[in-house]
Amino acid sequence: MTMLKLFGIIFFCGLLSPSQEVLSGLSCAVSPGAMQNVLSDAILQNGLLQQHLQGLVLPNIMGEGGLLNSPTSITGLHLVKVRLPRLSVVLLPGIGVQLTITAKLELSGNCLVGLLSELIDILVDVNITANIKCTNFESGTVQVVIEDCLCILGAIKIKLLSGLLSLSVNEIVLNQLTASLPGLLCPVVDIVVNLVNIQLLGTLNAVIPVGTAGTIHYQLASLPFTSGLFLGLDLDGAVKQVGGSIIPHDSSPSALPPLLDKLLVLGLRQSFLNAVLSLLLQIPPQTFTCTPEAFSSASRLQEAVTTLIPAGCSTCHGTGPLRIKLTLRGNPLILLEDNKATVELSVMIQVFVKRLDGPILSLLLLKADLGLNAHVSIAGGRLVLGLSLGSTSLSLESSDVGISNISNLKPHCSSLLAETLLPLVNGALGIGIPLPNVLGIPLIKVDIQI
Repeated sequence: MTMLKLFGIIFFCGLLSPSQEVLSGLSCAVSPGAMQNVLSDAILQNGLLQQHLQGLVLPNIMGEGGLLNSPTSITGLHLVKVRLPRLSVVLLPGIGVQLTITAKLELSGNCLVGLLSELIDILVDVNITANIKCTNFESGTVQVVIEDCLCILGAIKIKLLSGLLSLSVNEIVLNQLTASLPGLLCPVVDIVVNLVNIQLLGTLNAVIPVGTAGTIHYQLASLPFTSGLFLGLDLDGAVKQVGGSIIPHDSSPSALPPLLDKLLVLGLRQSFLNAVLSLLLQIPPQTFTCTPEAFSSASRLQEAVTTLIPAGCSTCHGTGPLRIKLTLRGNPLILLEDNKATVELSVMIQVFVKRLDGPILSLLLLKADLGLNAHVSIAGGRLVLGLSLGSTSLSLESSDVGISNISNLKPHCSSLLAETLLPLVNGALGIGIPLPNVLGIPLIKVDIQI
């Protein structure tokens, strides 16, 4: 597992081997605390609730109870400001998210007591609880519906300059607001929640470029699901090359680790990572002269190859130094173990000379199977792999001059690959694997544990 620390909060980005439960490119579990932060930012901190409640008009209030029990009417009552809003979240297993908003609503209007008209200010405590359920999944999108919206009013404070309202008017106002506010506030909450749903889906459904090699299309793969501990999200990750062809990867099942006290757990399938590595590692064949300018052990490799050339081969030495061609073979494969990530990569090494009459003579065609140790980091919302040479297995594929024993070439070929090919590989991987911006949670101050 890879562990990400966000401002002291631990976020897991799981590099998981295929094993157990969910089927998609990647999946995540979002804690109630994370959902509360996300929804609080979207609904309250960004002013969305205030924006849609601003100017809300309430029905007129009619009654008696002013000075000398005179007729009283409150007209033009509207919402001026939402004060001290607070939001909390509870995850309901199998249902969805229970959202609770508490606030003080500042209302203002005109009050007519008998023949005296003046402004009236009302401050009312409200508690709105709504159960949010996801439904109608289609092509990466879901609809949200609000079930059982409940609006409870608390304390009411009425301010009138003349002070002519009696306690009975307080009761009339409370009764009228209790009857009218739920029918006005719950539809607004429904609108706000649907707008937030669109915003949050935009963080899950995105096409992100991977350098100039292609793109990753992240998309919600199924309906979100809830337990008492987390909100679960499965995402597809379509890896597409420039030109439109998709690099396939298995939707292998894998299990997420427990949240414990963490905000979020994100699991990436091993097969998904392999597909992205195949996209990144599209390095063209490299051909160069076997000289110390190319790599430090060039002279020793040339000497070792020369001693293997059969005696009497007049054309084996060509017109100059040996030349080398490196070609990647097959697709890279990442292997994930506890506290260890390794990338397996196969490389063809052709050692040849150019004959005096023009054609090339292939002295050796070798296959090097590399085990590359992977160091994982997060930079700019991307998963970055840095590779170092761990092991090298060398085998002989063919020789046009009859060379059969290559046992002495391994250290020189390891040096060759470490100094020439590995920098190209790390340069290609340096672009990083773009991660989905799940619910807008930033990846900052990252600690990683594989």
